Amino acid sequence: MSSRHLVLIGLMAAGKSVVGRQLAARHNLPYVDTDQLVVEEHGPIPEIFARHSERFFREAEARAVAGALDSPVRSVISLGGGAVLDTGTQQLLKHATVVFLDTDLATVLPRISRTANRPLLAGDPALRWSALAEARRPIYESLADIVIDTRGLAIAEVVERITAALDEGEN
Repeated sequence: MSSRHLVLIGLMAAGKSVVGRQLAARHNLPYVDTDQLVVEEHGPIPEIFARHSERFFREAEARAVAGALDSPVRSVISLGGGAVLDTGTQQLLKHATVVFLDTDLATVLPRISRTANRPLLAGDPALRWSALAEARRPIYESLADIVIDTRGLAIAEVVERITAALDEGEN
């Protein structure tokens, strides 16, 4: 495995956090969730959007990502779905190994339907998620060193596919 940070990107509810934790455990690396860093500093994400704005959240998110990527300790880092919209973050990701967890609406619908803590999905979660997917997919694809189609896969299978892709990249 290379010495660069391993960064998971993808849409909301793609499984970045759960995959990230298991991937980090598998490779005995620290795990960092940048959304969690923002929450620890500013409170719950829906409250940040309500009290401040999406822009405030995005700025805090960009600082959290930059801090995580600046760490000299190699780690597995999960980014929030919109973190890649920041051009500074895009530049920083060039120095990491980026894994895009690709998925579809059918896979995430049960997850996004049962939670109300995703401000960008307010109203019609399926419609909003699909619109975000269409807008963001080209960005994820352009940043990714590895693309894993997670449809129909258990978390352990996703971790195994990422590990295999990392091993292939080293040979």
